[in-house]
Amino acid sequence: MPSDVVRVIYRKYDGSVHRDYPARRLAEDDLGIWLGVPAGTTSVYHGRPSVEQIPFVLLVPHQAWWTCMFNPPPRTSEVYCDIATPARWDGEDTVHLIDLDLDVVRRRETGLVELRDEDEFAEHRSRFGYPDDLVVAAEGAAGWLLTALGDGTEPFATSYRKWLALVL
Repeated sequence: MPSDVVRVIYRKYDGSVHRDYPARRLAEDDLGIWLGVPAGTTSVYHGRPSVEQIPFVLLVPHQAWWTCMFNPPPRTSEVYCDIATPARWDGEDTVHLIDLDLDVVRRRETGLVELRDEDEFAEHRSRFGYPDDLVVAAEGAAGWLLTALGDGTEPFATSYRKWLALVL
């Protein structure tokens, strides 16, 4: 029986802590594992202690080079995808991901889909020595998400809303 609480750990490619927080396991389906993070959750954000002010749902795909946060208002990003290595699970209760800097975001008010942090990706590619196959996978995932967030592909269109309702 899987644990109700999952520890989500994002690191950067050099091993430094990026994000670390507990999440509640909501469901598992063909897309991946859905995790809920309520407001008030104690976390680490950009390596520093933090408290989540706005709840969100995280989708950790079974095998993909991204994760995706689905956010309620007042967050301006309705959908925020981190380009990351495929999830590595430590048992049923801890998931490890390496954040690869690139983000694909859909803005709530305008529906604009944008690629963010290309400069950070380029800097870290050089500094950390990202292998070519990692670069190809990360850029491919970002390209796919740029289309999927804008064309009605699920779960990015509406199917995430049932999970988000559980953490509001």
